[in-house]
Amino acid sequence: MGEITELIDGGNRGNGVDNAALFEAAYDELKKLARARLSRSGPLTLLDSTALVNEIWLRLSGKQTLQVETRRRFFAYAAQVMRTVIVDQLRERHALRRGGGERAITLNTALGDGVAGDDEALQVHEALESLAQLEPRLAQVVEMRYFGGMTEVEIGETLGLTERTVRRDWEKARLLLASMLE
Repeated sequence: MGEITELIDGGNRGNGVDNAALFEAAYDELKKLARARLSRSGPLTLLDSTALVNEIWLRLSGKQTLQVETRRRFFAYAAQVMRTVIVDQLRERHALRRGGGERAITLNTALGDGVAGDDEALQVHEALESLAQLEPRLAQVVEMRYFGGMTEVEIGETLGLTERTVRRDWEKARLLLASMLE
């Protein structure tokens, strides 16, 4: 077992996971996740991968202990925190700009397939909040894939779904989000 899994398993047997130890053990993987998300998004925020991971730590460190069942659940939670950090940064930057033209929404998640802009990420976030009210599982799939950069296999393992179900959920979510974003 890896150090992250051992910390989570030990924490689940006791009084929760020690956030500092878990963050230290997961730092390199969180940095890879942040780097992948930011590189896919171009100049999405003023954050770099180190700053994004540090923001994740600041938000996690406010909790005494973190209750996660598995390694995948921890990284899904980290993706959720990453989404919040990115959206907060974009809102702040957008508030400073005030204005700008409308942009096309692509829901692009493939590496190297284009650049998602500030407006797209904010619009996706708002539509995702609406989707979460209608279909919470679909919103989780989008969050893990779009904001967390997780693969269909990783999402399936985290949510206890087959890869095929995740693929169907992703397609359904994309259609629903596209109609919300029009």
